[in-house]
Amino acid sequence: MVIGLGPLFVQETCPSVKNILLLDSEGKRVAVKYYSDDWPTLSAKLAFEKSVFAKTQKANAGTEAEIVMFDGQIVVYKFIQDLHFFVTGGEEENELILASVLQGFSDAVDRLLKNMVDKRTALENLDLILLCLDEIVDGGIVLETDGREIAEKVTGHGLESASSAEQTLVNALTQAREHFTKSLLM
Repeated sequence: MVIGLGPLFVQETCPSVKNILLLDSEGKRVAVKYYSDDWPTLSAKLAFEKSVFAKTQKANAGTEAEIVMFDGQIVVYKFIQDLHFFVTGGEEENELILASVLQGFSDAVDRLLKNMVDKRTALENLDLILLCLDEIVDGGIVLETDGREIAEKVTGHGLESASSAEQTLVNALTQAREHFTKSLLM
């Protein structure tokens, strides 16, 4: 007899993330993704982002991850140049897992931006960063934390193991990105 795993079981046993934020040095959004209803409105999300930025701005995080309890949440963060990376989890979440998600995200962004991690380059490659978020977390459930794997999935390298449908999708996204970039330059 096979018993199905319900959503409640998955939520209680799988590592989960409430949001991933990428903010600039002024606390403005570069790329954000929320996986929880803890912040139901845009104004609530913006208020959380402003508060967490203000709370961590004075910290000397640098390139090493820091952990802070904030508003009943665990926030793991690090700064690279003029970008601030944040991963938020519930107070019961494992800090090491959240730190792994943060490290995987920042490593993948570093690879995708070819070691030029700054706001301008991030905005020019926003599509890759958003795809990166999709590869890391789905519906709040952590899928991948290895930055190299995440970057390869986003760029389509390692397609030898991908299906032809996945290859077609990656090719279509690559072409769309090239056309979009050309249209911005004209």
